[in-house]
Amino acid sequence: MSGPNVAIVGATGAVGKVLREILFERSFPVGNLRLMASERSAGMVIGTGLGDIEVESLDEADPGGIDIALFSAGGDRSRQHARRFADAGAVVVDNSSAFRMEADVPLVVVGINDVAVQGHSGVIANPNCTTMVLMMAAAPLHRAAGLRAMTATSYQSVSGTGNRAILELTQQAQWFAKTPEALFDGTWEEPDVNVYARPVGWNVLPYAGTEVERGYTDEEMKLRDESRKILDIPVLTVEPTCVRVPVMVGHGVAATMWFERPVSPDEAAELIAAAPGVEVWADKVATPLDCAGRDEVLVSRIRETLGEPGGINLWAVGDNLRKGAALNAVQIAELLI
Repeated sequence: MSGPNVAIVGATGAVGKVLREILFERSFPVGNLRLMASERSAGMVIGTGLGDIEVESLDEADPGGIDIALFSAGGDRSRQHARRFADAGAVVVDNSSAFRMEADVPLVVVGINDVAVQGHSGVIANPNCTTMVLMMAAAPLHRAAGLRAMTATSYQSVSGTGNRAILELTQQAQWFAKTPEALFDGTWEEPDVNVYARPVGWNVLPYAGTEVERGYTDEEMKLRDESRKILDIPVLTVEPTCVRVPVMVGHGVAATMWFERPVSPDEAAELIAAAPGVEVWADKVATPLDCAGRDEVLVSRIRETLGEPGGINLWAVGDNLRKGAALNAVQIAELLI
């Protein structure tokens, strides 16, 4: 029996590449595979587990016959095309922020709120990659003790912004490497800056995303709003700060959490270690380099709070292109079949 017909929309982007790989790594039963991207990439031929496939123009593509469409083409294209694909009979799993907060669109982290998939009306949303990493650590604790408040600071890699940001970090690192002494005395010269407002090479930008309200960025508001929806805690208190760091792959989150009852570090470690898709590293600090290419979110530095007692401090890090995006999308598709 043939599997579902699948389309990858945004197939030539950073997440699209990983989507193509993960489908075949996990032996997803693809009947027919179609690859779609912008007009600029149309006509490109890409090798896949089903042979060479020519990339179609998304604007001109007929969605007829597609069962599952994995979208990772950005919010604007999702708003333009996702409902068109759904109306033609496809279930759209969308990786953008376009539909995440809509009432009729489930926001799903596989392993946390799988049952939400059943409530879709043609579109299912993938959470923000930073939220995804944090939820893998927070959800097991919430199920046991009732999460009531959280402070979270993210350390987000440039691949979360896409291929242009990866190139920008590479070029800026090379630029600064030519005169390393200038980084010590402040005589460094500004490199080309196209993606971010300030240089990201050998630097830290405490401002990920674009400002939306009260000095907060859209990345920070996603961390609050999406956490509330995934965990089904509409009144959850979240204090977010999102930071862009000079890392290629891997988003880290330092979080402090408080619960309806006290939670000890030992209990927290046991709860998180028992959850699917996450590992506790007790004897070694997990870093972005460790999580790159891995499906699991890694959690380390689980500690009791120093101020208000009974809370937990921890560090979680995950590959933002895999569990943070492509892997979760494919796992949602697996739930659908």
